[in-house]
Amino acid sequence: QVQLVESGGGLVQPGGSLRLSCAAFGFTFTGYRMQWFRQAPGKGLEWVSEISGDGTRTQYKASVKGRFTISRDNAKNTLHLQMDSLQVDDTAVYYCSQGGSGGTIRGQGTQVTVSS
Repeated sequence: QVQLVESGGGLVQPGGSLRLSCAAFGFTFTGYRMQWFRQAPGKGLEWVSEISGDGTRTQYKASVKGRFTISRDNAKNTLHLQMDSLQVDDTAVYYCSQGGSGGTIRGQGTQVTVSS
């Protein structure tokens, strides 16, 4: 059974940084690209970034490119999202998701709040 567990969210001031992690269980981690989605209050689920199974290829939503870095540790079945230069508009619940599921296979999420 697929299980994804996010952690690392919190409250940070504009310009600050956070590092999100996602522990994956119940499937062959290296066989899947992995994605981060987010959902801001009152808005729909939004794709943020993804990484290939071997970690060599990455993609980002235009508004986070250059500020966020996705990575994975296949030895530990863990996905990360390093978020720098955070902005108020980055406030959302962040979810990791198994690639190919369109965001439907995801964890419980971790709250990121950017506020002064």
